[in-house]
Amino acid sequence: LQLSQHSLLSKTASDLNELESGIDNAIEQRNRSNQMRVELITNVSHDLKTPLTSIINYADLLCEENLPQPASDYAHALSEKAYRLKNMVQDVFDLSKATTGNLPVEKHRLDLVKLIKQTLADMDEKISESSLAFKINITDEPLMIDADGDKLYRVFQNLFVNAIQYSLDYSRVHIQLSAENGFAVAKVKNTSKGELDFDPSEIVERFVR
Repeated sequence: LQLSQHSLLSKTASDLNELESGIDNAIEQRNRSNQMRVELITNVSHDLKTPLTSIINYADLLCEENLPQPASDYAHALSEKAYRLKNMVQDVFDLSKATTGNLPVEKHRLDLVKLIKQTLADMDEKISESSLAFKINITDEPLMIDADGDKLYRVFQNLFVNAIQYSLDYSRVHIQLSAENGFAVAKVKNTSKGELDFDPSEIVERFVR
């Protein structure tokens, strides 16, 4: 705002200009901070991948050896934990790309019924070991959608893992899938192990379980 210094509103205009400048500086600093955070996460993820790949390779070689007990169990446990760590590092790496809008999404035509059933089948051991009863209500008819199958698989895997981890013991977890108004609608319902005493708006904030 450019006003004459003799104007009755010159002081107000000057205050508004300073406020605008302060907001611009704050936004610039925030963007710079976010960019540095993303670069740090990306670099650390890359640095972790190299030694982790070697650990996984050696662990796989140990698992192929005819080792005596309990060395054989140790080797398989080491391999399992190494692959889990690899997935965690990849998740962090993907998150850093997602925050910048650079996470590639490769959409394909897929059957959501098969994807969810496959996810449940892959997690059958964890589900069986829990005290929970999974109630599956999924249509047998194909539900074709356009989506990135790998990433959507991880979404449902995460939902089911959370249900196992945070559900009340000996309760039910309901998995529902249906077609509604031209859309495929998937629902995961469970009874929380702990009391939900938070503000409903908090559930969409970052880092809320």
